[in-house]
Amino acid sequence: MDKQLVRQLETDAAKVRIGIVEGIYSAKAGHPGGSLSCADLLTYLYTHRLNVDPKNPDDPKRDRLVLSKGHAAPALYAALALRGFFPMEQMKTLRKIGSKLQGHPDIKTPGVDMSTGSLGQGISAACGMALSAKISCDHYKVYALLGDGEIQEGEVWEAAMFAAHYQLDNLVAIVDNNGLQIDGKVSEVMSPYPIDEKFSAFGWHVININGHDFNEMEKAFNEAETVMQKPTLIVMRTTKGKGVSYMENGVDWHGKAPNDDEYAAAISELKANLAELEK
Repeated sequence: MDKQLVRQLETDAAKVRIGIVEGIYSAKAGHPGGSLSCADLLTYLYTHRLNVDPKNPDDPKRDRLVLSKGHAAPALYAALALRGFFPMEQMKTLRKIGSKLQGHPDIKTPGVDMSTGSLGQGISAACGMALSAKISCDHYKVYALLGDGEIQEGEVWEAAMFAAHYQLDNLVAIVDNNGLQIDGKVSEVMSPYPIDEKFSAFGWHVININGHDFNEMEKAFNEAETVMQKPTLIVMRTTKGKGVSYMENGVDWHGKAPNDDEYAAAISELKANLAELEK
């Protein structure tokens, strides 16, 4: 990936992070930590990888993305807004009555492929989409983003077994491995480690990457395109709260909104980063 493209992706991700913080602050509720940790990944997918069209969001030939970790909806919405599905200004309506941007993804929102939020269920829906494509001989790809705390759910492993059994090589799942969940460190609450070896044992092709490195993302998703007769899992190591220094690696920021002073500090930091990238 050339330097100019990386710079553009970094710039776009900075805009997505601003949208996340704007939305959660306006709502006075939400999940900033896990939204910020997957902002780079969703930016990459919606601006560079997915075959989607904001002018035709229900195109049957489109690629699908299921946000299985549905509480990170602000990151999905900001990435969709950046891609042109709706104005970024609508991020300020997050969680408001009558808004299209509810606290968890709703299939009625332009660009959202599955209503999610009950952890563990999104990956199952993605498996169904991928199997449907196989049966109907369609060529779209299905992507599913899971949290590392989410994979403590038993349904995830049923889906993992299902995907391998049906050789869903049109399915790519990504685990946002930021190491923290609402109750603390995932390793202490209910350790899912080693994530890569477990999915591999279930018959998946597994790739480990730095989830904030666009070059590693590009290499991993290109590799996934070459895998035949098995699903692919990308385990991406990330930082919870990435981009807002006082939120980084802080479990307290799993599910609360910044107050006025915290919002001002976050937006100042994010906008300074954006200005530096746009020089």
